Amino acid sequence: MKFKNIQHVYFDLDHTLWDFDKNSALTFEAIFKEEKINIELQDFLGAYVPINSNYWELYRNNQISKESLRTGRLKDSFKLLKFKIPSKTLDVLSDKYIEFLPTFIHLLEDTQDILEYLQPRYQLHIITNGFQEVQTTKMVNSNIFDYFSTITTSEEAGVKKPHPHIFDRALRKSKALPNNSIMIGDNYAADIVGAKNAGLETVFFDYYQKKEVSESITIQKLKELRVYL
Repeated sequence: MKFKNIQHVYFDLDHTLWDFDKNSALTFEAIFKEEKINIELQDFLGAYVPINSNYWELYRNNQISKESLRTGRLKDSFKLLKFKIPSKTLDVLSDKYIEFLPTFIHLLEDTQDILEYLQPRYQLHIITNGFQEVQTTKMVNSNIFDYFSTITTSEEAGVKKPHPHIFDRALRKSKALPNNSIMIGDNYAADIVGAKNAGLETVFFDYYQKKEVSESITIQKLKELRVYL
């Protein structure tokens, strides 16, 4: 069953097209080596990944600042592992993480193929809560920037997904209407509920098999979008 009347396809970036987990792990590996942080990477990631996810939820809900997110997730991870680290070093790691992260270019499975398939048929766009200074660089370095007509970030919009204003701003930028637009993303609350509230069609990308109760069409591989678009 293909969606009818769709002209504009909006994607989330991290965890939907760009392989955030793999690229983040490689980033930590590089900056720990450079800063001579003697900690097992897998031990650190085991602590960091859920802490980072929680911090992003707080950030999305405007409960913490961008700076609190950037440093707090590191501080709490080292604290959980009982690894003593000076505050100055935390600041260095925080800065280097943002600097190094977009230099890694791994994409999720089928990303390039599905973008090649969709681009001649639709106008493609990005709506992201990620930091403005790194999202474009990620896309350029991983060779997907040219597939997209517009990129809308939460910092530019002044609000984060799922706030309807970020979707409204993205629609205005691309001269699109909600009823001819669709949002594809991995975060059910931010991407799917947010887009539905703004009047867009949705596809929930359950790549991480969260198996959330969904009122949206759900896929687990990007190539499944061919069935619907």
